[in-house]
Amino acid sequence: MKNYKILRSEDRGYASHGWLKSHHSFSFANYHNPEWVHFGALRVINDDVVMGGRGFGSHPHDNMEIISIPLSGDLAHKDSNGNEKVIKNGDIQVMSAGTGIIHSEYNANEDRDVNFLQIWVFPNERNITPHYQQKTINFDKSHNNFLTLLSPDRDAEESVWIHQNAWFSLATIDANAAVQYQKHDANNGTYIFILEGDAIVRDEKLNTKDAIMFDDLADFSVNTQNNPAKVLILEVPMNF
Repeated sequence: MKNYKILRSEDRGYASHGWLKSHHSFSFANYHNPEWVHFGALRVINDDVVMGGRGFGSHPHDNMEIISIPLSGDLAHKDSNGNEKVIKNGDIQVMSAGTGIIHSEYNANEDRDVNFLQIWVFPNERNITPHYQQKTINFDKSHNNFLTLLSPDRDAEESVWIHQNAWFSLATIDANAAVQYQKHDANNGTYIFILEGDAIVRDEKLNTKDAIMFDDLADFSVNTQNNPAKVLILEVPMNF
């Protein structure tokens, strides 16, 4: 009996609004799939492509940890707490909405698209003071190694932090290589998302933007064959 689930890239929800093309890993907006509502504390993974000069106008959020990771291009952010930043390819941003925040997100460039992941995680504490943080990923340290991008550790130098017992890790893996992942918390589940290339996890072949998720696997390896891969692991509590 399989102890995991696979979500293929083509099975994700999809919405096209002209200026925005979005793939939804979980139910979101007008896309509802009762089989894919959340994975533990992981509520949203939107794979968004926004055309040049367009974006999301000011809108509110509360009591959600919101993480943005540009995959290509640059994303302009502005919020009601006075943060006005550009999040570039290679950065990670977190916004803890807490008691409430209003923000906007726009493609920072007129001449090319921006592709970014927006990820929502349920917090372990409600109505906290909103928090903003942004850091640049050191891709050298992710070479054939899972580099921690996000954790609960407020003092970590290289990772951002959120109000949840969750870890996000990234590895850029060479062809014909294997990289081991060890869970940080035995009670967490792991959502393994192939950003680029293809990989094998527990004998399952995964292609670009495919995902495999385990709620009880302690450690595992991500293997490549003829092609390199970029792999993002989202480790989140299953009960929260």
